Amino acid sequence: MSDWTRQVVDRGGHWFLSRLMVRLQGRPTTEVHLRGAKLGRLAGAMSYGRSQVAHRNLEMAFPSMSLEERRVLTRRVWEHFGTVTADFLAGRGRTLASLEDTTHVVGREVIEESLSRGKGALMISGHLGNWERIAAWMSLAGYPVSVIIRDANQADVNQLVNSLREAAGSRIIARGKATRTILERIRNNEVVAMLTDQNADDAFLPFFGKVAGVATGAGVIAERTGCAVFSGACIHLGDARYQLTFTDHIQPIGGNTFKGEAWMRGVHTWLESEIRQHPEQWLWIHDRWRSARQAGLL
Repeated sequence: MSDWTRQVVDRGGHWFLSRLMVRLQGRPTTEVHLRGAKLGRLAGAMSYGRSQVAHRNLEMAFPSMSLEERRVLTRRVWEHFGTVTADFLAGRGRTLASLEDTTHVVGREVIEESLSRGKGALMISGHLGNWERIAAWMSLAGYPVSVIIRDANQADVNQLVNSLREAAGSRIIARGKATRTILERIRNNEVVAMLTDQNADDAFLPFFGKVAGVATGAGVIAERTGCAVFSGACIHLGDARYQLTFTDHIQPIGGNTFKGEAWMRGVHTWLESEIRQHPEQWLWIHDRWRSARQAGLL
């Protein structure tokens, strides 16, 4: 893609999201979700390649699932992704009270106990449920939260998205050369939030019975700092209602053949369990097993 084409795509994406954000601001959550689901169906219809990725992933993870079941689930995944996107764009200006009006929070004591140790904390989540609501709620509730993000390919879109995250009070750490900043926040007894379910090639671990590439950063940081580790998942219950649950269920499993392995096994175990309970709310359209396939492990 040429620089000129990237600029056009970037400006077009920024214009579209900005217009959508204006249309969604102040609308009832039920209406926002309906519009989001419609947007998701449209995106799915226009993204044949991504839908095929979802079919392939689902066939690997659930080999007994029929083709029709995979088609239905893929459609629901697109609808859910559209709903999350619309809900996020409509979120500027939300107060803690307005967020809690549609979000039942369970396990707040897990955050309190984690920070009471004085060694900082990692909050582990994934692209499951409404992940954007997790950091938004924590920030509005007064917890010091920094979110590690992968920059979008389009600069203007990236700026818009991050401005919405920062509006709730979250601080942004760009993924990449972020180790020093992460360690500083941990030493300051703050929470660093990480989405740990994207494709990577740091190492390879089982995930849904198949080897998948994993970024080992979370495990390495947990080992290096001795910080608390807890999970957060915000599951859509339907009817514009969510349950945001924090747990300390993630624990290291086994030993290490590479740095962070035991912790990442624990992360994978927790993530897979959560996804199996709510498969329509995970981002199957992401090519999670690409690095393993390229490495000849699948």
